[in-house]
Amino acid sequence: MKQSKTTVMLLIAAIAMATLNACGGKKQQGQQQAPAEYKTVKVKAEDRTIDTKYSATIRGRQDIQVLPQVSGTLQRLCVTEGQKVAKGQTLFIIDQVPYQAALNTARANLQAAKAAEATAKLSYESTKNLFDQQVVSEFDLHTAENAYAQAKAAVAQANAAVTNAANSLSYTVVKSPANGVVGTLPYRVGALVGPSIPTPLTTVSDNHQMYVYFSMTESQMLEKIREAGSAEAAVKAMPAVRLQLVDGSEYSETGVVETASGVVDQSTGSVSLRAVFNNPNGLLHSGSTGNVVIPVEIKNHIIVPAAAVKQLQTVHQVFKVVQKDGQRVAEGTNIEVAPYNTGKEFIVLSGLKVGDEIIADGAGMVKEGALVK
Repeated sequence: MKQSKTTVMLLIAAIAMATLNACGGKKQQGQQQAPAEYKTVKVKAEDRTIDTKYSATIRGRQDIQVLPQVSGTLQRLCVTEGQKVAKGQTLFIIDQVPYQAALNTARANLQAAKAAEATAKLSYESTKNLFDQQVVSEFDLHTAENAYAQAKAAVAQANAAVTNAANSLSYTVVKSPANGVVGTLPYRVGALVGPSIPTPLTTVSDNHQMYVYFSMTESQMLEKIREAGSAEAAVKAMPAVRLQLVDGSEYSETGVVETASGVVDQSTGSVSLRAVFNNPNGLLHSGSTGNVVIPVEIKNHIIVPAAAVKQLQTVHQVFKVVQKDGQRVAEGTNIEVAPYNTGKEFIVLSGLKVGDEIIADGAGMVKEGALVK
């Protein structure tokens, strides 16, 4: 009797557990199949103007290093750092005493050489007269003639020495090679300077126009070359560019892209370009950094919100809403996007067509095959 009761109780327990499992499974299945509510949008072709930014370095049109051509002690600094200078303006004066002495010596040697030349000339003319009278031999005449030629050569050498000494003396006054702004002054009065010093006396930057150097990826440059037909045409076709300064403000003048390097930097895979900006107020300084801003016109392209794109390294994916078995289902679709974007939107090059409905927000949380309300 006890065995019969035990068997009945076990049977009842088994039926109860099976019932609970069945109910729980139905409930769980119901939860999985419940459509989730998502914001969706139907994509369409649009036009945009997108500002693309490239890190840039600013340089003066000419950054000329000023090095002394003679050695000596620095006696005077005639300018200060950051001062505007004109071409030919005196920047530094090097000790002139030894070079003035050398010039005086060269001039004295020249006078002595001229006196010796005059004596040799008289001797030659006298010997020639005696030779004409057959008083001296032909040998004596040639000897006097050679002495006269040697004296003339000595005068020419003395003249050259004077010129060299005068040049050396003039080099003690170091002048600006161009209009511009004086850079740092690493040497002070009393310092020994010369042509072989490791650091220049200063740098004069011609900053009435500034060169701004920036780089594009090889793929971006190739796209522009394909559109224009050649590298030269691609540079000419580039629009006026703007400059964002290091403090985030935008420079008032626009610039023009002048050149593009014909060599790809193997370490970065980029192409260097140069734009020129006028600098009438001297706001731009050589050595500064910023961002070149180039507007890109996008015509008739599908544009999707950034929140609609799920990124996995280099793969970009959106979820299209499609009909399956009478239900709306999220279907992952890989897309190709342009190398530039607004930060809030992506330009789609392929993978979507006009009229496709996609999940517009929270793409990173969507699962493949999820039901969409």
